[in-house]
Amino acid sequence: MRIVTWNINGIRTFKGKVKQILDSLAADIICVQETKVTRDLLDERTAIVEGYSSYFSFCRGRSGYSGVATFCRDSATPFAAEEGLSGLLTSQGGAVGSYGNREDFSDEELQSLDNEGRAVITQHKIRSSGGGEETLAVINVYCPRADPEKPERKLFKLRFYQLLQIRAEAILETGSHVIVLGDVNTSHRSIDHCDPDDPERFDENPGRKWLNEFLFGSSEGEEKADEEETGVVQEPKSQRPAGASGGKFVDTFRYFHPSRTHAFTCWLTLTGARQTNYGTRIDYIFANRKLVDSEFLDSKILPEVEGSDHCPVQGELRCICLGDPKCPPLCTKHMPEFAGRQQKLSRFLVKVEHGERKELPKEVTSFLPGSQESGEIRENIRPGKDLNLGKRGQLANSSTSSSKSKKGKTVNSKTGQRGSLLAFFKPKPSEEAKNKDLVIFGKTTGDDTCQTGPQQRFFTPFKSQTTSESFQEPTLLERSFKPQSNSTAKTQKDLGTTTFQTAVQESQPSADSSQEDGPEQAMGDGSKEAPGVKDIRPPQLPESEGSAGFWKSVLRGPPPPPNCKAHGEPCVLRTVKKAGPNFGKRFFVCARPQGHASNPEARCNFFMWVGKGK
Repeated sequence: MRIVTWNINGIRTFKGKVKQILDSLAADIICVQETKVTRDLLDERTAIVEGYSSYFSFCRGRSGYSGVATFCRDSATPFAAEEGLSGLLTSQGGAVGSYGNREDFSDEELQSLDNEGRAVITQHKIRSSGGGEETLAVINVYCPRADPEKPERKLFKLRFYQLLQIRAEAILETGSHVIVLGDVNTSHRSIDHCDPDDPERFDENPGRKWLNEFLFGSSEGEEKADEEETGVVQEPKSQRPAGASGGKFVDTFRYFHPSRTHAFTCWLTLTGARQTNYGTRIDYIFANRKLVDSEFLDSKILPEVEGSDHCPVQGELRCICLGDPKCPPLCTKHMPEFAGRQQKLSRFLVKVEHGERKELPKEVTSFLPGSQESGEIRENIRPGKDLNLGKRGQLANSSTSSSKSKKGKTVNSKTGQRGSLLAFFKPKPSEEAKNKDLVIFGKTTGDDTCQTGPQQRFFTPFKSQTTSESFQEPTLLERSFKPQSNSTAKTQKDLGTTTFQTAVQESQPSADSSQEDGPEQAMGDGSKEAPGVKDIRPPQLPESEGSAGFWKSVLRGPPPPPNCKAHGEPCVLRTVKKAGPNFGKRFFVCARPQGHASNPEARCNFFMWVGKGK
């Protein structure tokens, strides 16, 4: 019998080749972690695999997060399967049972520990090497990560460890063998870590303290010291007296390879650390001592299998797995969406209460620590309600709500004219420009008021010297071709109209030279231009100097990389993503993969901030 555990970092990375990958692992029971899929996104190609039965646990509060799955060959079909460790997620039959003493946990806490989809338990029948028929429970877990920036996650991780130990030992007390495997997210000993920060205080980590209690045997440091002093290799852990440690489980890899170094299962792919084997061992296969002594043949790491930032860990046993003829209810084959049964329309409908949606209760918001922050929940429930909008935002909200029943373009309530898209791209007039009298020339009307649209600028009416009629603001085409007299241009300049028009007028020929063609000039559109009128159309810049020059001035591109001092190779540009005073800053580091300081092929310690303005 072979069993494999592998953190796959997203089951969609299989790209529909689930059966090919499962077959390549050549195992009877394959446990994967961090599937990052919810039930609504689970497709049939992943859920129903020929020759296998599958059992999933989904995260219930966050999409694309956590999740575990166990795939069993038809020859190793379990007779019972259960989602979670608490038993609260078990709906109908097929439960493994035996939950132990959970008096220290409230129902809300148990629910929160199971709501992230971190455990699946399958129970199998096996024929041992002695010929007898026994039971084996396989607990597939993806233990939480203790985020340094979220102290509550450290407590969440420790509580998950405690619940896992209670459940595993409770099943063991019923007479069944137990295997606990998966991503534990803690390196047990310093030999399991590429570069411990503080070797003297390494064992003081709460997760390592829990592993010392959970596993059987003395510390690795004591073993190594004894071997160096006496030259005698210590006997296997499972053969030592129970007084060495109170743990009931054995780390199978260290049982067969107690002193192997550089045996890692996880690497930081962003820094290329896998190329230099600069990682940690956080994926394990734990088994009860009796099972290890009687049935286990070997436990090994498979670093040659790629496709994730973790590699698989394989265990090989003498026993034979006996498949059950019927899959338990948790199997994906029994899900309505994959069972081939016609479903009722009411299953796809949800009753919605009309009116304002209420805030979630406090116990629900704290249900999933780290999954949704309070700000995200409030934004999802009442988007925009708590925002502090200014007058402009309030007017926009009121105008939007009042025009919901209307179709088409918005209408200016004051002028009755339809709005224009150009109005949203024009710059706002400054307070100084508002106070000035801007003179705009155009067609005359019968009164002293100017008719303006929503897209027009601020101006004051100007009376002609010959008539009492005021002027209307010209259109965009009229502003380009409308004739203007010298006196008008001078008045514009004196009264402080736009700087661009004034500059263009000063660069044009004088009014006397513009009258050589007679009292009127023919325009391109067939209209006549009055004497002394200057063309104020904006000058056309060459395309190469206009658009290309503009974009080059705006998008200058990254600065040229310097060479690192140790290797003399071009560095790579990185950006600080961690929240803090340096967030968003860019820096250069050596382009080689991360590794130990003693490795000359690894990244050197070159570091340089990108200067301001570069």
